[in-house]
Amino acid sequence: MGDSIVGSSASSSQARKLGLRPGLRLALINQPAGWSLADPPADLELIESGPVDVILAFFTAAAEVVAGYQVLGTRIRPAGGLWIAWPRRAAGHRSDIDGEVLRELILPSGLVDNKNAAIDEDWSGLRFVWRISLR
Repeated sequence: MGDSIVGSSASSSQARKLGLRPGLRLALINQPAGWSLADPPADLELIESGPVDVILAFFTAAAEVVAGYQVLGTRIRPAGGLWIAWPRRAAGHRSDIDGEVLRELILPSGLVDNKNAAIDEDWSGLRFVWRISLR
C-alpha cells in the first residue's frame, strides 16, 4: 500500500516509542488487566472520554478493530495519533491482526499509518494519524 509511511522503534523506551511526552492527553482503550505503561512521562493526563492527543487501543481480533477504530479516530486531535495494539506473535500469542490487516481496514477512512513498535513483550502496535489534507 503506497500510503504507509512506517518507521520502526525497536530499542527505545516505551513512552518514546508511543510518542508520549509530558502534558499530553492519553486514552487507554481495552487495556488488558494488569497492563500499565512502563515509563509514563510526568504530567501525562489519562482521559476516559473526549478529545486526546494519543489513543492506545488494544484489540485481539480484527472484528473488534472494525467495530471500534472509526469512533476512536474521531477522538484524536488533528495532529494526534491512534495506536492499534495487537498480541505479538513473536511472544507466542495468536491473533488474526497484523499490520497488513490493519492497513486494509483503516487506510480507506483517511487515517494513515506512520509508525510501528513492539510496545512490550506481549503487544505490537501500529500508529495511525489523519492525512494532512484531512486535518
